[in-house]
Amino acid sequence: MYATRSVHSAQSAYRENAVATASPARLLVMLVERLVLDGERALAAQQSGDWPAAHQHLLHAQDIVVELESSLDVDRMPAGPQLLSLYQYLRGCLVEANVKRDPAKSEEALGLARQLCDTWREAAMAAAIQ
Repeated sequence: MYATRSVHSAQSAYRENAVATASPARLLVMLVERLVLDGERALAAQQSGDWPAAHQHLLHAQDIVVELESSLDVDRMPAGPQLLSLYQYLRGCLVEANVKRDPAKSEEALGLARQLCDTWREAAMAAAIQ
C-alpha cells in the first residue's frame, strides 16, 4: 500500500511540475489533449452504458472548452471569430451528447477535439522552432 501511495504521489508531483514549467503553447496542447482523453472516456462509457461516468467526462470536456473560449483573444487572432465559433459548436455537441445520451454526438465532438489537438500541436511545434 505504501508503494502505491508513493507512486501516486510521484506521478502527481510530476504532473504538477509539468504544468508549472510548461510554456503557454504547451499548456494549450496539454489542455486539448485532456479534452480528447475526456471525449474518448465519455464515448467508451456511453457505449458500455455507464451513464454516470459518461456524464462526468462530458462535463469535464465542456469545462475545458469553456476555458478555451474564455482564454481566446478573438480580436488579436486573425481567425479568432472562426475559432470561437468552432469552440461554441464543440461545446454544443458535448452538451447534446450528454443531455440526449447520444454516442454519435460524442463521436462528432471527439473528432473535432482530435483535429483541434493536432492543429494546436503543430502550431506549438512551429512556435518552438522559431
